[in-house]
Amino acid sequence: MWPLLVPKSSTEQGPVGARRRGPSAFAPAPRVVHSSYDPTCLPRAANTAVVLSLNPSAEGVLPGHLLERAIRAGYIEAGRFNIPESNVQPASLDLRLGERALRIRCSFLPGADTVDEKLKDYILDEIDLRGEGAMLEARCPYLIELKERLDLPAGLRGKANPKSSTGRIDVFTRVITDHSERFDEIAAGYRGPLYLEVVPLSFPVRVREDLALNQLRLAVGRPWLSDDDVRAAHEEEPILFKDGAPVPTGQLVLADGLFLGLDLHGDAQGRVGHSTRDSAPLLDLTSGLEVDPAPFWDPVFREEGDRLVLSPKRFYLLMSNEAVSVPPYLAAEMTAYDPTSGELRTHYAGFFDPGFGYDPNHRFQGSRAALEVRAHDVPFMVENGQAVCKLTFERMLEEPLSLYGADIGSSYQQQEETLSRYFTRSSA
Repeated sequence: MWPLLVPKSSTEQGPVGARRRGPSAFAPAPRVVHSSYDPTCLPRAANTAVVLSLNPSAEGVLPGHLLERAIRAGYIEAGRFNIPESNVQPASLDLRLGERALRIRCSFLPGADTVDEKLKDYILDEIDLRGEGAMLEARCPYLIELKERLDLPAGLRGKANPKSSTGRIDVFTRVITDHSERFDEIAAGYRGPLYLEVVPLSFPVRVREDLALNQLRLAVGRPWLSDDDVRAAHEEEPILFKDGAPVPTGQLVLADGLFLGLDLHGDAQGRVGHSTRDSAPLLDLTSGLEVDPAPFWDPVFREEGDRLVLSPKRFYLLMSNEAVSVPPYLAAEMTAYDPTSGELRTHYAGFFDPGFGYDPNHRFQGSRAALEVRAHDVPFMVENGQAVCKLTFERMLEEPLSLYGADIGSSYQQQEETLSRYFTRSSA
């Protein structure tokens, strides 16, 4: 465990412009806690560059070893809780559920207020997530204060996204911060708590304290690659493959990001993915055991002509037609994209860490992406190869010391199965 800074006094000023407030709706029940503070922790530095040893003009996403420095410096802290080393990924940090969930009647953004100030009008119930945890009902919104808090210096900003395993079970999550007008975006210099809105859309789920449903990235500057930058990166070291060969640069489909298409050819039986079943049982995310997918999922088969008609409101797990390789000097993000102006939603946003689909020894050529798809109000037909999602790329500040893959226990390297790690998956 890394030592964390001692939290500031409760009398210290909060975020700039914040008003004093009464007891938080998330205040934990009293209990005896053994202190995990370490008096040898790093002192808080005056600016980002000092702690992270950055050139003032540096731009990029922080890799795991710089996230560790940010934790030791107190930019990310968890009060009386330690942050497990295993939660630091090659370019992101897993964020953990706190001790309480609040059932709320609607989603919201705080705007000029703190989340606590805005929240009081929307609370319906309080749920204890300690011990064995609790069930979250399908299609009901919940708000959970995360254990991690931020005290970012000027110039260091954050972005949150659901973990891949969360999106694949159709659990919708997004982070809310005080005084914010946007979900999942954390302003440079933000000081305060992080709250996670959680909405299980297809299954009721059991969750508990310390479960990680989403991730955080930190970045400085403007590290995004332009379409021309993506082309140049692909020519230097291919990032997109089809049928085991690099896609010719001139055939990359780019428009503020790299588009991927659907695989609706499928396997020898014509199976192309899975769709959720109605009235599914409780999915326990706390047991650590893989679950038989049959009560939760139906197999999906293509129609003649390698196409598929999506039923309204139903959630589908499908596979990309191309394979992606994210080299060590880049990080990627799958952005939510609607190619139909309202009829179709494809993929919750999600991070692709450096090393996804990448092998320096060229033993494999990329990994395909699992795509989460939902039609809205009318049946909608999609065809093999149709572009339905988009990857954006950012430069890393430094190459991470470890890459996404089997060596760090990554679940989806070289995947040919769309189901989440919570389910028993076929080897095909």
